[in-house]
Amino acid sequence: MSDAYRWVMAAPGEPLRREGFDPGAPEPGEVVVQVAGCGVCHTDLGFYYDGVPVKHPLPLTLGHEISGRVVAAAEDQAAWLGRAVIVPAVIPCGTCDLCRRGKGTICRAQKMPGNDIHGGFASHVRVPAHGLCAVDEARLAQAGLELADVSVVADAVTTPYQAIVQAGVGEGDLVVVIGVGGVGGYAVQIAHALGAKVVAVDIDPEKLERVRAHGAALTLNAREVDGRAMRKAIGAFAKEQGLRQSEWVILECSGTKAGQETAFGLLTFGATLGVVGFTLDKVEVRLSNLMAFHARALGNWGCDVSLYPGALDLVLDGRVQLAPFIERHPLDEINEVFAAAHAHRLARRAILVP
Repeated sequence: MSDAYRWVMAAPGEPLRREGFDPGAPEPGEVVVQVAGCGVCHTDLGFYYDGVPVKHPLPLTLGHEISGRVVAAAEDQAAWLGRAVIVPAVIPCGTCDLCRRGKGTICRAQKMPGNDIHGGFASHVRVPAHGLCAVDEARLAQAGLELADVSVVADAVTTPYQAIVQAGVGEGDLVVVIGVGGVGGYAVQIAHALGAKVVAVDIDPEKLERVRAHGAALTLNAREVDGRAMRKAIGAFAKEQGLRQSEWVILECSGTKAGQETAFGLLTFGATLGVVGFTLDKVEVRLSNLMAFHARALGNWGCDVSLYPGALDLVLDGRVQLAPFIERHPLDEINEVFAAAHAHRLARRAILVP
């Protein structure tokens, strides 16, 4: 693979630079994936612009939403050769006590591409094979998608999918999604696909308009509706729809201080608050509200690898649409795409294609 290359971050904020490299022969338990596409996530921007610490010494190749084809494999992983795959954004070791008990998302030996190891803004990436999600290319073609498109399943789709599964969302539930960008837009679709009525909250009219056509039964602009009025509007909607005034599921996907404050302010009796977005900002809340409402707050780091096939099925079955929410760009435009994403000039999630 003498023509392999990757874009590396030498220091936060410095222009990413392209360099040739040798992925090396896979060690036991590893494969080399030829990258079809890698999505640009809010987390990547946090590493690059905000100095959120990474665990691998710099320079580092970012990117954790990866799809591609296995082009080399260790002897014990030979069955993966030639297969189209999605690489999990959080790869557990698969053998420790936590993994054996189904808690791979908190595996202390986990590897996150673009954080613990080199990531997917490259032509090739060497990764552990554990948790790879096979992509049925016949179903992919029937869905009108390319392999690059399903890169976003690795985080933007599976992360809210896990949050919704662990919240126990089902038919007749009321789900409120705060922030309907890359992750939140899929949260709306997934909750709708599982039978919930979904309220979408954002400050961007274009994003609200898009999710209105993809699963949101009610959209609210947080610039126009404050906390108390928002709670009242959601309560009126629930009554109109014959839904419960209790046990709302509130998913905070914006990763902003304002979004987290809004989400916490919507707690009601028996509610579940799912914290999906990330921010370094601190939020002052009254935790006693959790006690008073007998509510619960759940964090959500990545997605357990066992849930990937179910999330991918929603996409390949057409119940979750990718095309309206993504746009492809050449990988060599990475610096321009990062700048545009950071400045909120991209209406859709960018996928960088080598």
